[in-house]
Amino acid sequence: MRTVALAATDGMLHFELAVATELFGSDLTHITDPWYDFAICGAKAVRVGRFLVEPDHGLDHLPSAGTVIVPALADVDVDPPADLVDAVRAAHEAGARIVSLCTGAFVLAAAGLLDGLRATTHWAHTDALAARYPQVEVDPDVLYVDNGSVLTAAGKAAAMDLCLHLVRTDHGSAIANVVARRMVVPPHRAGGQAQFVSTPMPPQDDRPLGVLFPWVAERLDQPLTVEDLARQANMSSRNLGRHFRSATGTTPLQWLLTQRIRRAQELLETTDESVDAIAEAAGMGTATTLRRHFHRTVGVPPDTYRRTFRS
Repeated sequence: MRTVALAATDGMLHFELAVATELFGSDLTHITDPWYDFAICGAKAVRVGRFLVEPDHGLDHLPSAGTVIVPALADVDVDPPADLVDAVRAAHEAGARIVSLCTGAFVLAAAGLLDGLRATTHWAHTDALAARYPQVEVDPDVLYVDNGSVLTAAGKAAAMDLCLHLVRTDHGSAIANVVARRMVVPPHRAGGQAQFVSTPMPPQDDRPLGVLFPWVAERLDQPLTVEDLARQANMSSRNLGRHFRSATGTTPLQWLLTQRIRRAQELLETTDESVDAIAEAAGMGTATTLRRHFHRTVGVPPDTYRRTFRS
C-alpha cells in the first residue's frame, strides 16, 4: 500500500491534488522510514486550474501501485474520461486500494467500484451521484467512508482527513499524529467511522470548555462523571451538554469514552503494558470493559489492534 499513484487528468481541482501530493509525495522519512513512494500518473501533461502538471508515468502505471488516489473533478455533469475510468478499474482488479477525494467518487462510480457500497462525496454533489448511480449507497453526512479496498471522501478538508486516515491505517496513530502536527491540522475529525480511527481533543480556545479538555486528559484514569465535568467547568450538567454538543458534536459521556479509547490505542501502539493495565490507565476499569467498548468502537479487539501496529 505504500506505493501511491495519483491519477491525474484535465479538469481536476488543484486543492485535492495538492493535498495528496503534499502528504504522500513529501519526504517524511525523518518521521518514519520507509515513507511512501509517490508518483503522478496521467496520459499527458495535465491542466489543473492555473497549473500545468507533468505526470511521472502514464495511466497504465496505476495497476502497479498499492494505493491509487483520484482527486476531484471540476465538472461532474460531464462523464469522466474513459481512459481514466478504465485505468482505475484495472488498478482495482490488480489489488490496489482505490481512494477518491471529493468528486473523484464519480470516477469510482463510473468504474463500477462503488456498486452496492456506501460512499460519499462533496455534499453539493451527493444528490447527483445518487441519481446517476442508483446502485451506490450515497451517504451525505460523513467526512469519508472506508470500505477496505475502496475509500471515498467528502469535499476539500475531508480529503485531508481521509489521507491522514490512510497514514494511520498504514503507520499507526502515533505517526499520523506527528504528520498532522507538521501540517497543522487535527489528527482526525469526527465523521466517517472506520477501523483504527481515533478522535483527538478539540482545540483549546476561549470557549467555556477550553480549560476542561486538558483537565480531563490528565485524569482519564479516574472514574469521571458528567457531574464531575460540569463542576470543573462551573456550569450545570444541562448547560455542559449544550456546550459539548456545540464544540464536539456529541455528548460529554460519548466524548469521554472516545478519549479513553484513544488513550488505549496509544498505549497499545507504544507500550508493552497488559490489556488489564491499559484498561486501568484509560479509565475503563477492567480488561473486559475495555475489550467490549474497544471492539465496538474500533472494530477489532485490543490484542488484534496491537498486533496490527506492531507487525
